Amino acid sequence: MKIAYVGIDLLESALHAVLDAGCEVMRLFTCRTDNVTEFNTGVLETARKRGIPVTLERITPEDLEQLSREGCELLLCAGYYYRIPVTDAFPMVNIHPAPLPDCRGAWPMPLILLGAYPRGGATLHRMARDFDTGDILMGRTFPIHPGDTLEDYMRQVNALVPELVSDLLSHLPERLKGATAQGEGRYLPNPDESVYTVTDGMTAEEADRILRAFYGYECMYCREGRRFELIGGRAVRGTPQGQFPLRDGFIQAPRAKECSLAAR
Repeated sequence: MKIAYVGIDLLESALHAVLDAGCEVMRLFTCRTDNVTEFNTGVLETARKRGIPVTLERITPEDLEQLSREGCELLLCAGYYYRIPVTDAFPMVNIHPAPLPDCRGAWPMPLILLGAYPRGGATLHRMARDFDTGDILMGRTFPIHPGDTLEDYMRQVNALVPELVSDLLSHLPERLKGATAQGEGRYLPNPDESVYTVTDGMTAEEADRILRAFYGYECMYCREGRRFELIGGRAVRGTPQGQFPLRDGFIQAPRAKECSLAAR
């Protein structure tokens, strides 16, 4: 099967599943990432080793027209920053790292960990002109455990993805025919800074809940008019100490930098 693949490293297991199935990846569309919190190095290295043409620019209707002329049979999206034009020339399927239709949105995973939904999951759905609204082809869910971080969540998603992608590629006509409409659904909004901010007035339990939900990404710590950006931080109970004290503990953060108030 000839496939156009769109994605970054967040759901890299999907690209390996496509290649393991013996599909021809006609072109890899990815985007420029900061390679600090989100990466594209894995998919780029796979493309280099396999001789897959790469496009870093935003995918366009002209790209889709060319793919159609070249015999593309499926576009599979596994994490992308931009809205992708929709065509009827070939099926377009998105991998959403959360249960649908209850957890639509560009970044629902942290909010799920903060309690917006009781389970995590991965859903394959047809792409539509409105984000995350296309008919559902298949999906799986998993429980959220106390102490789970965003890293744990995505590890579980990537464990589900290869089986889902393999099933899709093996039974594409049947899965497309059997797709079910989502209905009304719910969007989880993109978290703003207030959601991922920790203060010295929080308990270690309150702070760690936020740090776990955004683990691997920036969280803000505010104290006495100063703001710090923390990546990979975790809260520890005990005597308040160090640079990031809490009411009943402190934060250990391997990556931290102070941010000026003017830069907010």
